[in-house]
Amino acid sequence: MTANTIATNTFAQTTKDLLNYEWHTLGEQKVVQTLASNPEAGLTHKEATKRHQQMGANQLTGKSGKSPWLQFLEQFNQPLLYILLTAGVVTLLLRDWLDAGVIFGVTLINVIIGYIQESKAEGAIAALSKAVTTEATLIRDGQKTRLASTELVLGDLVLLASGDKVPADLRLLSVRGLQVDESALTGESVPVEKATPSLAVETPLAERSNMVYAGSFVSFGQAEGIVVAIADATETGRISQLIESSTNLKTPLTRNIDKFSKSLLYVILALAALTFAVGLGQGESWIDVFKATVALVVSAIPEGLPAIVTVTLAIGVSRMARRKAIIRKLPAVETLGSTTVICSDKTGTLTENQMTVQKIYAGGQRYTVSGIGYAPDGEILIDRQPVDFNADGHVALWESLEAGLLCNDSHIEWGDGQWDLVGTPTEGALIAAANKAGLTQGNLEQELPRIDTIPFESQFQYMATLHELDAKRSLNVIYLKGSVEAILQRCVVYRRRHRLLDAQGQLARLNPAAVEEEVAGMANQGLRVLAFASKEVATKRSLNRNDIDRGLVFLGLQGIIDPPREEAIAAVKACQSAGIQVKMITGDHALTAAAIARQMGICSTEAQVFTGRQLAQMDEKEFAQAAEQGMVFARVAPEQKLDLVKALQSQGEIVAMTGDGVNDAPALKQADIGVAMGIAGAEVAKESADMLLTDDNFASIEAAVEEGRGVYRNLRKAIAFLLPINVGESMTILIAILLATALPILPIQILWLNMVSSIALIAPLAFEPKSGHVMQQPPRNPRERLLSGGLLQRIIAISVFNWLVIFGMFQWILQTTGNEPLARTMAINGLVAAEVFYLLSISQFLPSLVARIQGKRTPVAYAPAIGIVVVVILQCLFSQWSMMNQVFDTTPLTFIQALICMGVGLPVVFIALILQRFDPLN
Repeated sequence: MTANTIATNTFAQTTKDLLNYEWHTLGEQKVVQTLASNPEAGLTHKEATKRHQQMGANQLTGKSGKSPWLQFLEQFNQPLLYILLTAGVVTLLLRDWLDAGVIFGVTLINVIIGYIQESKAEGAIAALSKAVTTEATLIRDGQKTRLASTELVLGDLVLLASGDKVPADLRLLSVRGLQVDESALTGESVPVEKATPSLAVETPLAERSNMVYAGSFVSFGQAEGIVVAIADATETGRISQLIESSTNLKTPLTRNIDKFSKSLLYVILALAALTFAVGLGQGESWIDVFKATVALVVSAIPEGLPAIVTVTLAIGVSRMARRKAIIRKLPAVETLGSTTVICSDKTGTLTENQMTVQKIYAGGQRYTVSGIGYAPDGEILIDRQPVDFNADGHVALWESLEAGLLCNDSHIEWGDGQWDLVGTPTEGALIAAANKAGLTQGNLEQELPRIDTIPFESQFQYMATLHELDAKRSLNVIYLKGSVEAILQRCVVYRRRHRLLDAQGQLARLNPAAVEEEVAGMANQGLRVLAFASKEVATKRSLNRNDIDRGLVFLGLQGIIDPPREEAIAAVKACQSAGIQVKMITGDHALTAAAIARQMGICSTEAQVFTGRQLAQMDEKEFAQAAEQGMVFARVAPEQKLDLVKALQSQGEIVAMTGDGVNDAPALKQADIGVAMGIAGAEVAKESADMLLTDDNFASIEAAVEEGRGVYRNLRKAIAFLLPINVGESMTILIAILLATALPILPIQILWLNMVSSIALIAPLAFEPKSGHVMQQPPRNPRERLLSGGLLQRIIAISVFNWLVIFGMFQWILQTTGNEPLARTMAINGLVAAEVFYLLSISQFLPSLVARIQGKRTPVAYAPAIGIVVVVILQCLFSQWSMMNQVFDTTPLTFIQALICMGVGLPVVFIALILQRFDPLN
């Protein structure tokens, strides 16, 4: 047997077990042997083809979806739509084609909206597949080649270079200064340095330095790695499965609407059966009883409810869009208003996603740096005063900034109205800090041209550059940047004495303990600390590690962090004052996350900070307790983010989850509302979310919550207005049947009231502006039913009043005139008058008008007035136009009769004022 044949057989025997391997725990040679590959020549083309046929393409597979027709038909499976369809059938039996068309039209609109939303949600897996499709450079048969990433198989030898997207999960075999941006997968805010030694089995995903994962980016260096996972077996593929398995929960509104609709359906059926039985028992003909039953059913069905819910949510969508929040799913508008917990990613959501130098220690002095990001806006301060570099005492600071600018492979450039970084975020921060002191990279590189470089390597923990200092004096200078330990050990001259450059530019003895104390102080603030040193040497054309083993001069420290957004700090405070908890869930280091959280007011004690490793060791009860009590969750894996959201939901919380990376997608989909970043967000995160922030600003969430609360209040107003009409009509029909009297209102007249006048009056409530104190109140109880105690009492009280208006007016006019059409016409107009006065009582039209008259700069809510004008015109046609009289069996009214109708409806104003004390709607 040949070596290749043996390798093939070995691979075939182990393929089934490959998913169980902890590749980061194995040595490089063991990985190669397990995958039956060759560390120099890679796989043969023949073997690669065989494996490709055996395992399939390196691409994510989405679950097989339902057919479009089945998805469409399933949208009809809702109790509220059962009611609408029933109303349509009943209306068809009445041979009222126009009204039947309206009812079926409302049903169809609701079905289409639901179908579109579900279709958009299915795009998440497709977006994830696109996110990891790329080309790869690999070695097969000893030859370098470039193929589509879909062609990769287990055991392929892949070459990585700066700028590459990682095409599959790789175990690294060799590296040279490799740094990989894994922020989309792990939440780590800076590129991760990679190495090859094997690691302990319990090493978390974000700390597996010998692995690189599909979909991440190489920001610096080169490497060789062997493919250990492809397609769904990759870490990104596992996230894909989490997205599929996570449940797209119903919102509080849809849950309440479903419960209400089911209850209403049963009540209507029970009342219809009772009505039919009573009518037959009284000796009425079954045809008359059937008509009366139809009238009862039609009166009880709130045809306008789905329409007003859709309209109100759509208006909320429009308002949120103006405030930088794009809603992808209508019910998410209302969900925001009832949110009790916001779980936010840190990097790019709460923070600027631009590394910034904030602290400098040089020459024994502490400096602070103002400004954020890569823009040169800001100053270097000492004792809160700008540093005067023309004065003595800041030489070490100047040298430290020069070192950061020259020992640097990145640059910042202006484009599209902003400063963009080309390179690594940490180096970008050093450039920006130097720019704030007036140093520019181009000028300094001309003064001190680079001759040679030693790139950063993780085992040495430093980068070094050689520059021409003074050609006449035959002097060069070496600059180093790196970890504090790596730099300090090289600042030794003799007898273990260390040297530093003091504030005046003189060499002095360095106390390493003092430096370590400064490092600890910066680290406690969540800063990543880099140290800088220099060394003058005789002119030479190359640089080797022996040149920098000892004899360097310590220049200083620079503390770097991805700072919190100022507006996000204010937004967090606003959310907390509104009774909403803000929790940070991130893949970043615990120390960094806790420091940012303290600055933002999210947490105050270490007891509120948990790591992914701690969570992994908890049982279900402990995990749930940690989810509720913790405020910062650091170094968490994607599945742990998902579990945290589920744990909070299991305790009755309404959870909003924000994020921008692939690792956030499963939790975004599981949350009651997922909020993705519209600019920096990964496409799969956007597809999984219910809402996008067009400015990637956490502060926009607070604005969206405010609008969401306003939407829910408007929905409560609409329900408080609509249901008393239906209940009042139903009571009228039921009591008329029980008393064996003529029906005070006919089925076709009920349809007119429900589908025309009532909707024209309800629609303005959807346009109501939010009240000024909406964010000073706690979130509503997520367990609160749609018809809570106060709202239910209001509905009952107004329903009884409406019944008295209809039944009382009908009986009074019938007894005095004997004219049934006149009695019904006045009863209907009396009810409409009551509706108009009730609308004025619960809307903000009159309060806003009074405020404007008093000189307050308040917009007037004109929508109710417009709705009232429309209804008055329609009712005039309904009563006075001969054609309408024939269709609806009505009769014209005199001016006095019209005034009587208005007077009968007026008392509802006083009832509404009393109810407002117990159940305020504004």
